[in-house]
Amino acid sequence: MSDTMFVTGLLVHAHHGVMEHEGKVGQRFVLDLELTIDLDAASRSDKLADTVSYAAIVDTAMAVFTGRNYRLIEAAGGNVADAILAAFPKVQAVKVTVRKPHAPIAAIFGDAGVSITHRRGG
Repeated sequence: MSDTMFVTGLLVHAHHGVMEHEGKVGQRFVLDLELTIDLDAASRSDKLADTVSYAAIVDTAMAVFTGRNYRLIEAAGGNVADAILAAFPKVQAVKVTVRKPHAPIAAIFGDAGVSITHRRGG
């Protein structure tokens, strides 16, 4: 299967990080979601029932990402991936990229982050 559904550049304010002020003040994160899903039926039927709603995917990701304070974005991204697989049986795999543009790094940089990929049954 080579079909992909995606949502990129999802801006989220959350309270994740190892440093104390990150948990209190919070900061902006950027999420990219890439789902492996068979879109053949939807491409033929033109019916939402044959695919997964972008809005539902975003709602799930946002609820998990902001539902608790994570120390590590690895944990936040992994929990988002697990929740998407649990909520949407049509999704075979999900890649969650978490960007932390204001990570407390003593350097000038564009982005810091992780990409986590989880697959159904693995």
